Amino acid sequence: MPLLPKSLRGRAESLDADPFSYLRGVLAFFLGGGTVVALVLALTGTEPRALALAGVLWTLFGLLSGMVDWILEPMVDFAVQVFSNVGLATPAGGFSAEEAMAAQGQVEAAAEAYRLRAQVPHDRVDALIRRAHLLAGPLKQPRVAAGELEGLQHDAGRLSPSEDMRVGLALTELYEQRLEEPGRAMVEVRRLIDRYPHARQVRELRGLLAALRSQHFAQAGP
Repeated sequence: MPLLPKSLRGRAESLDADPFSYLRGVLAFFLGGGTVVALVLALTGTEPRALALAGVLWTLFGLLSGMVDWILEPMVDFAVQVFSNVGLATPAGGFSAEEAMAAQGQVEAAAEAYRLRAQVPHDRVDALIRRAHLLAGPLKQPRVAAGELEGLQHDAGRLSPSEDMRVGLALTELYEQRLEEPGRAMVEVRRLIDRYPHARQVRELRGLLAALRSQHFAQAGP
């Protein structure tokens, strides 16, 4: 399960979107620049043998750039996804009956079933987040959904860091997307950053905070 809810993903693309840009710049500067210099030396007759060097440098530049694009970057992206999921994913298949009800259009019954499942301590967080999606979506009760998650959040001392993050991000989504309160969404993201400054997900949270600020408050000033 990715850290951010689906509707919030991709919002932080403008913040350090290409972590390999510096590496590509170094390759272009040394190998690409070296190729240009070698070509100039060869074409001006200063050092005719430099043409062979230009060919070697250009080939090496293409090879290394290809390794970054097709090997290194996909491997790093995969590793980031795997490690980001650790501690955030919950066992699948535990809510198949409730999901089936929702899929069949029995939304109110599914929401009530999630409420009952929330009475089981192990299922409480996941059940209430799933219930909140139904309340805020098909049932059109986003205030109720937010209130229930806020009540759950009052027990933050009993929540694990991963559970607290999931609840906080579900609230962020509700505040911004359903209740049109981007300020509260930003406050919630900032709370998560301040509460877990050393979490591996904090970079993604900072990117989301910057994206929310840019989208909703960039023109707020004079």
